[in-house]
Amino acid sequence: MAGGDRIRLFCGLRLPEATVAALSDWQLEQLRGVRVVPPENLHVTLCFLGSRPPSDVPAIAGELAAAAAEAGPVRLRSARYRETGSVAMIVCDDVGGRGAALAADLGGRLEQLGVYQPERRPWLPHVTVARFRERPRLGPPLPELGEFSPSDAAVYVSRLRPGGALYEPLEIAGLGGR
Repeated sequence: MAGGDRIRLFCGLRLPEATVAALSDWQLEQLRGVRVVPPENLHVTLCFLGSRPPSDVPAIAGELAAAAAEAGPVRLRSARYRETGSVAMIVCDDVGGRGAALAADLGGRLEQLGVYQPERRPWLPHVTVARFRERPRLGPPLPELGEFSPSDAAVYVSRLRPGGALYEPLEIAGLGGR
């Protein structure tokens, strides 16, 4: 990438392999007639940064690493299925509130850095599982995920393609010093 290029960035929690496998199986069984999010793109967004110069990545990764190192274990559990105008998601309970604390800490750090504009609404832990042009109004049962704990977070680049976005982790930071 040339120095003047811009890339779409976000920070997110990476899901455990068993959680990704369970979600993928559930998507195939329950989500008909929609474009499911591929397994490699399943995550929980902490902060969406939008279009940024690639030169911002090292500083963003540094702040993510610092916030992640101070974070305790994040524990999530599927709570409900939700559709918006263009996506379906599994909304999660943030057991103990450590996910929200991490999202707030990271958001504050990135705002100080000048690369993030905090959202007005509170952080909503969720996994986007499908995309669509017309709301299908599905009512699937929740996937059986149990309680799950991401062990790390990443700075992702989102590359838009005709078949859908591809999310690639650029830098990974362990939670709680892991």
